[in-house]
Amino acid sequence: MIVSVVSRSGALQKGAAHHSPRLEKTYLAPEYPLPLRDETPTPKGADMARVNVAVVQAAPVVFNLDATLERASTLAAQAAATGAQLVLFPEAFVSGYPRGVDFGARVGSRTAAGRELYRRYWASSIEIPGPGAAHLGQVARNTETTLVIGVIEREGGTLYCASLIFGPDGALLQKRRKLVPTAAERIVWGQGDGSGVGAVDTPAGRVASVICWENYMPLLRAALYAAGVQIYCAPTADARDTWLATMRHVALEGRCFVLSSNQFATRADYPSDYPAFELEDPATPVCNGGSCIIDPLGRVLAGPAFNAPALLTAELDLDEIPRAQLDFDVAGHYARPDVFQLRVDRRPHRPFVRDLDTPADDQAREPR
Repeated sequence: MIVSVVSRSGALQKGAAHHSPRLEKTYLAPEYPLPLRDETPTPKGADMARVNVAVVQAAPVVFNLDATLERASTLAAQAAATGAQLVLFPEAFVSGYPRGVDFGARVGSRTAAGRELYRRYWASSIEIPGPGAAHLGQVARNTETTLVIGVIEREGGTLYCASLIFGPDGALLQKRRKLVPTAAERIVWGQGDGSGVGAVDTPAGRVASVICWENYMPLLRAALYAAGVQIYCAPTADARDTWLATMRHVALEGRCFVLSSNQFATRADYPSDYPAFELEDPATPVCNGGSCIIDPLGRVLAGPAFNAPALLTAELDLDEIPRAQLDFDVAGHYARPDVFQLRVDRRPHRPFVRDLDTPADDQAREPR
């Protein structure tokens, strides 16, 4: 393995070569735009069984949609310059994970300051379809990559933590909303439905995305294994050292490659009046990362990266998946459908979509 470390001056310092071939981990300095790797990229599509991927560990400009979209463009371009065919960004990258704030919500009362903070968060979210989503689609098209990115989506007055998968042509292949926001996230994020549960075909392989603690939902994981996921993306906000064990378990259980991306964020990435960190030094880390890449036998290919922005890259041999399934295929020969069965409701569930006097046949044909 070649390890390239970017110094504060931006100079690449190459480490020693190790025994893992064609694998690289690049740490990025906190300044943006970030310096590019000095390696000659592998031509895209040169070997369909081998896929180059990149995991971005960086922070958005929290509550600033335009600046965040511009940063996403810069980081995606740098990832693509390494030869990456698939690029993964963290949970809630557009435009921020609201770490540490309660939006003034108490049992039985709310505050005016909390309502205003929510308005600012709402204003920095994106509509799908909408200009923000179109910008991200253009990023995928410009970089000719499959782009997987965590966003805060708004529909009406409700926000959702969502994950978007764009194809290299810029088309939105999948949108799925986090099924269960965790703990206080439920103050500001609505619940998703099953309409996005599944894997999608991309030039990089069959890709799915599972957001943060959704990865602890065994039935959701089982649905994706049954969908034939090859590259299991896990954008997250969990920077604990226990996260790596979860990602290794998922890879080993699903016999798939697992990519996990978290933010490395400091106080300076949040607005100066952000209430949770008002007294902190601008350089104080508020999320330490932990991004990683795992192979289908649970082996760590890159990461976990902590305490700095990072770009993790690896070449994945998709033929490792059937090799790993020789002795374990949780959705095949290691399943027991005579004992256990899983039903998944993939219908979209939306309020107020039709009038009560609409004929039943018309209801059935009514588009989402």
